[in-house]
Amino acid sequence: MKIQPFNQPPPALGNQYTQDRVLRSYLQRVLPSEMLESIESELEELGELSGDEWYKMQLADRLNDPVLTQWNPWGERIDHIEVSDVWKMAEKEAARRGIVATAYENKHGDLSRIHQFALAYLFAPSTDIYLCPLAMTDGAAHTLQQIGNQELIDIAVSHLTSRDPDSFWTSGQWMTESTGGSDVGQTETVAKQDEDGTWRLYGRKWFTSAVTAQMALTLARPVGNGPGGRGLAMFFVELRDEDGNLQNISVNRLKDKLGTRKVPTAELTLDGAPAKLVLGTDNGTRHIAPMLNITRVWNSVAAVSLMNRGLALARDFAKRRKAFGAMLNEKPLHVDTLASMQAEFEAAFHLTFRAVQLLGKKEQETITDAEHQLLRLLTPIVKLTTGKQAVQLASEVLEAFGGAGYVEDTGLPILLRDSQVLPIWEGTTNVLSLDTLRAMRETNGLEPIQVELQRCCDSLQDPTLVALAKTTVDSFSAANTWLMESMGQASELEGGARRFAMTLGRCLSLALLLEHAQWAIDQNDDRLPLYAAQRYEAAGINQIRNLSSDAAFALANA
Repeated sequence: MKIQPFNQPPPALGNQYTQDRVLRSYLQRVLPSEMLESIESELEELGELSGDEWYKMQLADRLNDPVLTQWNPWGERIDHIEVSDVWKMAEKEAARRGIVATAYENKHGDLSRIHQFALAYLFAPSTDIYLCPLAMTDGAAHTLQQIGNQELIDIAVSHLTSRDPDSFWTSGQWMTESTGGSDVGQTETVAKQDEDGTWRLYGRKWFTSAVTAQMALTLARPVGNGPGGRGLAMFFVELRDEDGNLQNISVNRLKDKLGTRKVPTAELTLDGAPAKLVLGTDNGTRHIAPMLNITRVWNSVAAVSLMNRGLALARDFAKRRKAFGAMLNEKPLHVDTLASMQAEFEAAFHLTFRAVQLLGKKEQETITDAEHQLLRLLTPIVKLTTGKQAVQLASEVLEAFGGAGYVEDTGLPILLRDSQVLPIWEGTTNVLSLDTLRAMRETNGLEPIQVELQRCCDSLQDPTLVALAKTTVDSFSAANTWLMESMGQASELEGGARRFAMTLGRCLSLALLLEHAQWAIDQNDDRLPLYAAQRYEAAGINQIRNLSSDAAFALANA
């Protein structure tokens, strides 16, 4: 007797723009109707590709990781890296569709960044973290323009912001060394000048995620400079000569990583690589900060993009999977789980795109002093908050598929593995928590956040939303009280910095979600954002705890 086994239909994706209620609603609120109308066709086209052709290509290309060939058959060192088919496609499509260029073409003034990152958000999940080189490319263009080194602007910026795939460049950002990732003050790479004035770099870069790029910005210590970050300088490096050969750069190996495996992350040795000073022979860590601020925003956009992709797959699967007599989308507990995941995503989305909005205003000099201070505080807070949310949500997504979520050839585990980079890249949660404390010294303490919370709360009229807003006020007050009580106690302040920063992030997320919920109710009586706000608030906003640092040291070192 032959039994025909049941085969579970896999999840499928539709148009990732037209099916994205959160993105479409947000753009309707913040963009003038004529602007939205002018860009909507490209968003729809990108959404269709992301949910169909590119997604299928991504699944088919799942096993094709980058390959490093160090030697040719005749013994010559070539260090050639062959990237995946998806990455080859993504490089061309990123250029054609202006995923970087849109911000610099400035067709929509201070709203151009919202346009750009809406494109990036749709582009990201089906292109195997190609957002990584795009983030560094955007960061390099922004940094060179802000510093104003005209020689380097003339060499690079038109390439970094090009829509022509044949002239488009990507950029690397080479900072991490064995001595430390976030603690770049320990950088061992040195810079020496030849007799003709050419700078050359010597050292090992332990973790570089853009060795296939045409250029990089990097840190090195000019000979004779003192220790620490102040003794470093920022350099511009063109990786290859006119014949396409690496210029005194050797690729030691590609990193065997948990996730982002399509990203050809390499360990490099610089043995006299020619370089150009970007700005002065010291204070390189300060000069490269504009690049980090840009890439941290990209990190946050990647986080909400991957969160949305996981949810889209989980929602579709719930309509296809029958268990215990009913479809999963009819089971109250499964529905409750999906709803809570959706609430986390919506809060993260509005927090992220508030930072995007402020970035656009800053670049066009339409930002107020209070908004400028808010952006300084918001950048580390948004990155640390959304990075942790992305990992937690990806784990829940896999669980929503049961055993299929744990099987590699479904393409689902990559969501968790790739999300795990987000709390690590461009500063871990702890490093960004400390950066939040540093930022407060530049921004009148917590006043910018208090003003932002008040702005959001003042927009509320619906009684349910007003009641929910009390949680933001109370949680912010708890954070502020803890800060005041911890000042002067260095160990307590540092020990609680993560809980403090996370509370601020969740406060702001809830307030911004409430603001959008009021607009949605006023616009067309849409109460879905309100439901999301209720669930997000119920998950907990205040992370402040009065825990002894002495006890923490004892417990951690037991």
